[in-house]
Amino acid sequence: MLMAQEIRRLVGPDKKISFVSGNFNVVHPGHLRILKFAAESADFLVVGLNPDEADGVTVTADMRLEAIEALSITDYAVLLEGGSDDFIKILQPDFVVKGKEHEGLGNIEAAAVETYGGRVLFCSGEMRFSSISLLKRDYSEANLSNIRKARHYPARHGFEVVDLKRCLNAFAGLKVLVIGDLIVDRYVDCDPLGMSQEDPTIVVTPIASTTFVGGAGIVAAHAQSLGADVSYFTVIGDDVEGRDARQRLADYDVKTLMLIDETRPTTLKQRFRAHGKTLLRVNQLRQHALNKAIMDEMIDAVMGQIDQADLILFSDFNYGCLPQPLVDRISEEASRRNIMMAADSQASSQMADISRFRNMDLISPTEREARLATHDTAAGLAVLASTLQMKANAKNVVVTLGAEGVLVHGNSGQEFVTDRLPAFNLSPKDVAGGGDSFFTTAALAMASGTDIWRSAYIGALAAGCQVSTVGNSPLKLRTLFEEIDLPDHFDAE
Repeated sequence: MLMAQEIRRLVGPDKKISFVSGNFNVVHPGHLRILKFAAESADFLVVGLNPDEADGVTVTADMRLEAIEALSITDYAVLLEGGSDDFIKILQPDFVVKGKEHEGLGNIEAAAVETYGGRVLFCSGEMRFSSISLLKRDYSEANLSNIRKARHYPARHGFEVVDLKRCLNAFAGLKVLVIGDLIVDRYVDCDPLGMSQEDPTIVVTPIASTTFVGGAGIVAAHAQSLGADVSYFTVIGDDVEGRDARQRLADYDVKTLMLIDETRPTTLKQRFRAHGKTLLRVNQLRQHALNKAIMDEMIDAVMGQIDQADLILFSDFNYGCLPQPLVDRISEEASRRNIMMAADSQASSQMADISRFRNMDLISPTEREARLATHDTAAGLAVLASTLQMKANAKNVVVTLGAEGVLVHGNSGQEFVTDRLPAFNLSPKDVAGGGDSFFTTAALAMASGTDIWRSAYIGALAAGCQVSTVGNSPLKLRTLFEEIDLPDHFDAE
């Protein structure tokens, strides 16, 4: 157990310390507010727990220490051997924080801090802090109970949902090359304070910030997490965001080639959210195409691994990472070697043309992206998918329709057949990652030898699981297995 002298030595003379003490039998929201306030007041938070024989202690020291140490805001947790005042005199924290209800009462800590010039702060934190744990649950816990599977689709295509486990197990060891734009997604959760009195502007205060790898980076991370062996090729800026993304992908075990382009920053998208809704998005990016030297270096790197590839994924966000000569060179070589290819080209706030990715085994545009590529704003969805298929010479087309599900225009061997899957998740928390998870998982399924119908179903299941959390975290294979094993809840088709 660290003692006061050792903590002070580890922290150093130039860093500020906050100290909070108490019984902490059960860590409740009131404790969290005080601890959060204390942590934000200094560089390090030290929490002292009263000994087991102290008045009011009902839980053993080891259990109380474990609970306090599990909090990310705690830097050091110690079991006090005597009174907190003796510990304070040795530790000499800059701030001793107590609940507001103790102000005006006798506080033994006050005399202790006077010996070296510290301060006692009385504050019970802010009510908004109690929502932090709920925010963390939104980011990390999938609510699979909101998912409703399609009832008749599996029967139409000759399979049962439980059969999909064999397809998922076949992902293991697939060699996948992912090429495309890296995006850093930052979610800033805010408390709304009201309307400005000076002008009609909503005023918010940030309470938490969470960063994810997005764009083609999350496609690579999904594939790796689902069992594939992934190499990811992209371009980043010479900046903190790029270096952070490189480390995050390394933590996901994704092998990366990240070429630095000093003429562009790493694309950063910030979403400011309150009460589960996005209020504002701010994008920091440049969209010019790679220069020839960087493009040639990327082509050479891909060609160096293409012989071992089972699947190539082009994940295009139209920020310049996939110029046409690069796409043509790699796709021509992959076609010559009979390597499966899939492409997704997003056009949310930018222009895109999915049909420029020719001869793909799978393309998965949104309806808007399909209409942009075909210049057709009037045709029905089945005709639209057929037109796009012929223009891009794609083997299979899946048009994603958001809350309406997906339209599958698949090659059944003799002819193209069109079918529809409804959206599986009835109450999504964040739809931003649904398309990437569908594209990645459906493409992996096809590369493992699964037909388009099962692949689309697996993709829809993956999207349903992904949008049940906030932000873009790599989809886990066990999540899909858990959903398959849940009792069937069917949605009418």
